[in-house]
Amino acid sequence: MSHVPFLAASAAGEDVATRRARFAGARVLVVGLGLTGADSARVLAELGADVVALDSRPAVAERAAAELPRVRVLVPGPGEDDDALVARGLATDPRLVLVSPGIPLHSSLIAAPRAAGLQLVTEFDLAWLVRSDDAPWLFVTGTNGKTTTTQMTSALLRAGGLHAPPLGNLGVTLPSVALDGIADDAGVVRAPQAWPIEIAALQLYDTSFPQPQAAVCLNVAEDHLDHFGTMERYRGAKALVYHGVRDACVYPTWEEGARELVEEADVVEGARAVGLTLGVPLVGQIGVVEGAVVDRAFHARRHTEGVELFVRGDLEHLGTPGPSGVALAPHLVTNAMAAAALARSGGVAPEAVAEGLRGFRLDAHRSAVVGVVDGVTYVNDSKATNAHAAAAALRAVPDGTAVWIAGGDAKGANLDDLVRRHARAMRAVVLIGRDPTPWTQALQRHASHLPVIRVPDGDTDQVMTAAVTAAREAAQPGDTVLLAPAGASWDQFRNYGHRGDTFARVVGELTPGTTGEQ
Repeated sequence: MSHVPFLAASAAGEDVATRRARFAGARVLVVGLGLTGADSARVLAELGADVVALDSRPAVAERAAAELPRVRVLVPGPGEDDDALVARGLATDPRLVLVSPGIPLHSSLIAAPRAAGLQLVTEFDLAWLVRSDDAPWLFVTGTNGKTTTTQMTSALLRAGGLHAPPLGNLGVTLPSVALDGIADDAGVVRAPQAWPIEIAALQLYDTSFPQPQAAVCLNVAEDHLDHFGTMERYRGAKALVYHGVRDACVYPTWEEGARELVEEADVVEGARAVGLTLGVPLVGQIGVVEGAVVDRAFHARRHTEGVELFVRGDLEHLGTPGPSGVALAPHLVTNAMAAAALARSGGVAPEAVAEGLRGFRLDAHRSAVVGVVDGVTYVNDSKATNAHAAAAALRAVPDGTAVWIAGGDAKGANLDDLVRRHARAMRAVVLIGRDPTPWTQALQRHASHLPVIRVPDGDTDQVMTAAVTAAREAAQPGDTVLLAPAGASWDQFRNYGHRGDTFARVVGELTPGTTGEQ
């Protein structure tokens, strides 16, 4: 088995034909055949690679074998464990191993190839190496806010006239975009002119080749400890977002964790740090002057003046209506500032920033008002799958007016700090999920005065109908029923979208002036 790296860093500077030719005839082992793994295997096969692929889930492997005729898929045999399966894969003598995100680092499916000294890459590496041009890549990571910021960045780039769809964890795989292109607003399939990319710690861990034009880490808070094992390993994965940056390492100055990652970053010579601040910006920062967000980082005359990018009014359509006006969650301003920085690094003119923000709409499951019934506002923030995201949602609600629907899979996180800091926002709590223990323990310790309603486990409709009914009975006019679970959804729902859709549908069936189950 060869221990010489199949791909070298110099490959990133080669022309597209040479980069792609490297894969012809080379044996590549693909580990994991979910969406990204299967599509990466397809792309590699189309490049002429000899692809062997495996997945420990027999049904997934069998489906991939049927859908990928040019790929040799290893299907687990009866009683075959991961050790035996990956040993079969390594016996094919691969020169390169492409790993899918989400497989635990301690799994032998990843640990064995690493121990064998084989080079591991991700779908982000593959896309970078086979892309057809040098259009700028713009990376977005953080424990929370990645999707919104990536979608905002796309909106600003598109307002600036660029074909720049949001990419990453957003339904289309990067290797397919790199090889085949993606449809623009007119339906023409072509290569993006800029790549706003959401990239999570799970994907950053083994990614090494991309050299993004700019990157941002929005925040670093406890999450995915069931995958990484320690906070230090999780933080180390997040740090890779700044690896190889060519122009701008963007970070919120108030986020100590992100600032430390920038200070430690291994970047291309000439790259600079660009701080986001809620105060008046210094040279090299984007900040706030008399209510306007001002650029003193990318503006040509930044040493003597700034240029206005947007004002609060450009974001108010993203807020939650209330009796005292529109409440705009603070994190949305941060997301907009980060998106503006990335778009400016990508060449967007200042006037396109405000235009793009005014036309931007939130993801259906992020701080979305799905109904107002009897003076109570119902907000779907199902994408708040961890404590940090739930905290951002609760900060947007006036004290004592939130009926919080929470619960799910806590992913090993401790919820004490979330409850201690934000209990004052709550009137009552409704708990869903099969194991409410992480929430009930934190509530007992830090908010024992709050009424807590536990919804019994059941099918999705029963669970959500009971939760919305209980929340409605606890709420008063002017309150907000907030679905911001601080947990993953897969214990009772297919995904966070299914959870949010079910919530929105149940709320939509409420009849004004009545109470009780609908």
